[in-house]
Amino acid sequence: MSDRVGAAEAPVTGPPAASVPHTDAGDAGYSKDLKSRHINMIAIGGAIGTGLFLGAGGRLADAGPSLAIAYAICGVFAFFVVRALGELVLYRPSSGAFVSYAREFMGEKGAYTAGWLYFLNWSTTAVADITAAATYAHFWAMFSDIPQWILALIALAITLVANLISVKYFGEVEFWFAIVKVAALVIFMLIAIFLLVTQQEVGGHTPGFATLSANDGIFPTGMLPMLLVIQGVVFAYASVELCGVAAGETRNPEKIMPKAINSIMWRVGVFYVGSVVLLALLLPYTEYTAKESPFVTVMDRIGIPAAAGIMNLVVLTAALSSLNSGLYSTGRILRSMALAGSAPRFTGRMNKGQVPYGGIMLTAAFGVLGVGLNFVMPGEAFEIVLNLASIGILGTWGMIMLCSLLFWQRSREGRVTRPSFRLPWAPYTQIVTLVFLVSVLVLMWWGGGIGRTTVMFLPGIAAALVGGWFLVRGRVNAIAAGREKL
Repeated sequence: MSDRVGAAEAPVTGPPAASVPHTDAGDAGYSKDLKSRHINMIAIGGAIGTGLFLGAGGRLADAGPSLAIAYAICGVFAFFVVRALGELVLYRPSSGAFVSYAREFMGEKGAYTAGWLYFLNWSTTAVADITAAATYAHFWAMFSDIPQWILALIALAITLVANLISVKYFGEVEFWFAIVKVAALVIFMLIAIFLLVTQQEVGGHTPGFATLSANDGIFPTGMLPMLLVIQGVVFAYASVELCGVAAGETRNPEKIMPKAINSIMWRVGVFYVGSVVLLALLLPYTEYTAKESPFVTVMDRIGIPAAAGIMNLVVLTAALSSLNSGLYSTGRILRSMALAGSAPRFTGRMNKGQVPYGGIMLTAAFGVLGVGLNFVMPGEAFEIVLNLASIGILGTWGMIMLCSLLFWQRSREGRVTRPSFRLPWAPYTQIVTLVFLVSVLVLMWWGGGIGRTTVMFLPGIAAALVGGWFLVRGRVNAIAAGREKL
């Protein structure tokens, strides 16, 4: 029996028939408690995270002001991905998101692959987030003597509790996390613009374009470093697809989602590109380091009492927000997979608050492994998991664009109807984005070091996926056969 489930067969003769609406068992049982303000701020939170607040420091040190160009390029492709997902959401909202769409357009093997690549993304991102949180906490003297792994464990425990209560509680926590992040960035940008206009010195340097010219311009280390940091920049956009997962737990997604998704583009331009440009104008790129948030570095150089401490609290919030989102999304994705047979049965369980606690606990368990990584090698933990997370992100984005491409193809055949909210310039947008994602892998290999080591993990990841499929395919086919009899 074929493992392809949910896709309607084209008739042998006559014009193509519209598909029978696909249903996903993983969508049942959820409350619809996420409101418009939650979705909008989740979309913002997904576009502003640890990759910007912590990762930008090391990227600026490596690539200089050209990092802003890398953020702009990756931001365009991130928008294409989330716009493609948005079209699929408007076609059929699902808490299983792209895993559910992969099941409809690519069969159970596609859903299995998409789901586990997404889990790879967020299980490793969870490690990056708790590592970042512990790093930020060490900024304050009261925490400096506490081992990094203990701080990482505390961060994991706080976000785990927030997720297990109810989706409404998660939405509220994420709403206020996002408010803090956006407010902090706006305040930082206003201060930076004031310093540029008034030409007040920052750490002994006069801000402005003179800072660029005095430090070898936009490409101080050449163009190659700008290309090589792209995989880290892709990581910075890793949560943009989160609003697509959240759509399954909100009312009227057809009204809420287009506005939330379309706003991502200007947020990327203002907050990511704008912030990096301002950082580059305020201080020479050599002043930044991977060990400290660049925003904290600037505030510290300004000399405003407690400014650096306040900004450090904000970036700590960003790390906790990202971790919070990762636990939320993987819980929903794993439940969709579990009810199809491609994930452990316990990940399909829900508690009285209509929260899929089994999947959340599995992701948290991998976070505990991250605590161990912080114990063994605290200095390298962030870079190691960032690169592994990048593989999961590239795979997830690739699966979203493949689903979008297959959806477009079926619409051309008359088997499905595209909503009015569409990915522009299809199918060229999907193809160009897929080429970009492959090129990022090439750049990771080309750059050597941890990036090349990460790419060398690909055969092992592929082998694990193939081996895992042979373990679960019997249960997957049995569940699919049971659905066909209904």
